[in-house]
Amino acid sequence: MAWHDEQARRDELYRDPYPLYARARRAEGLMYVPEFDAWLVARDQDVREVLLRAEDFSSAHALLPDIPLSEAALGVLPRGFGPRPTVVSSDGAAHRRHRAPLNRGLSAARVAALLPYARTCAEELVEGFAADGSAELVEAYARRLPGMVVGRLIGLDPADVPAAVHGGYRAEELLFRPLSPEGQVAAAEDVVALQHLLDGYVRERRERPRDDMCSTMVAALAPGDAELTLEQRHELVTSLQNLLIAGFLTTSALIGTMLLHLLGDRRQWRTLRADPSLIPAAVEEAVRHDTAIQAFRRTTTRPVTLAGTKLPAAATVLVAYGSANRDERRYERAGEFDITRPGNRQHLAFGHGTHGCPGSQLARDQLRLTLDLFIRRMPELRLDRDRPRPRMRPTLIHRSPQALYVTW
Repeated sequence: MAWHDEQARRDELYRDPYPLYARARRAEGLMYVPEFDAWLVARDQDVREVLLRAEDFSSAHALLPDIPLSEAALGVLPRGFGPRPTVVSSDGAAHRRHRAPLNRGLSAARVAALLPYARTCAEELVEGFAADGSAELVEAYARRLPGMVVGRLIGLDPADVPAAVHGGYRAEELLFRPLSPEGQVAAAEDVVALQHLLDGYVRERRERPRDDMCSTMVAALAPGDAELTLEQRHELVTSLQNLLIAGFLTTSALIGTMLLHLLGDRRQWRTLRADPSLIPAAVEEAVRHDTAIQAFRRTTTRPVTLAGTKLPAAATVLVAYGSANRDERRYERAGEFDITRPGNRQHLAFGHGTHGCPGSQLARDQLRLTLDLFIRRMPELRLDRDRPRPRMRPTLIHRSPQALYVTW
């Protein structure tokens, strides 16, 4: 019972962490938060400092699971691949090695070449419900478009994308949501199925490279043309799984929160509709105001002092981008959502320093084309007044509404 009570408290904190953030920003030094089992780094300046000091704040445990796995689930996972360090959980030379193929595969030219496909997918999704007069946009659109786009980027057959996206969400559910022992086993089996799907692509691209991200990563992380070793396959599958999940999960969440806040303020929706040149600014304000990745963990590599707080080696800090983005020292009216806010691209929604998100431009472009499409096709879009107020998912890694019912 105590564990369930603790989980319930954590869930409510995850659904709305902003009051805690505000207290932490006002506190002297860092605030220790038992629900996170970590010191909360809440101020913009302190967050930036941590992100620039990789030698003192290690990324090795950036994404620790919230949920202990059952023995039965732990018995399933070894049938798959990984875990191995990825671009998220490495620093220094190892991070640069993982980062290099992502930088190449997500170059400005490659992202630009992908946009016509993204726009076509978005238009087809909207066409599927535009005549209905109402929809639930999380399932009908937000959770579908980014998966289609990142699938194309990686080089997945469109027929495999739904299974890949399903496996990605199941991985997040397994590690961060409370499930029954039977539910954990089922989720673990879905994760293993995803890993074997990706392994098939890895081995096929070794034999027959293409102009896609999967081929780029195989060539970079396993140079040469010899048959891939089992260890190379483990690393490649882990890295591809990370790219896949990061590519659709966070962008899906950002689409949901962006539409939630825009539609929740009719004045701002009408302003945007009247002046589509504000779309880029609306995107930046949406990701600043309520970002998908609320926080990542870092671990001290030696005794350090941060914001006047002395931390021992191996201390865990939770680096709260979501709090930094509402820091009153950096932004006037920091807690307000305002698409006309000047200079709002300085936010930390996509990280900072060497760990800044390599896919940020692709995410921004999907958000922009979504707004352009929606104000043209459904200018009278509004939240469905007959439905309860949207509730946020209890998570810090893809903060978004659980459902978004709309009419037009």
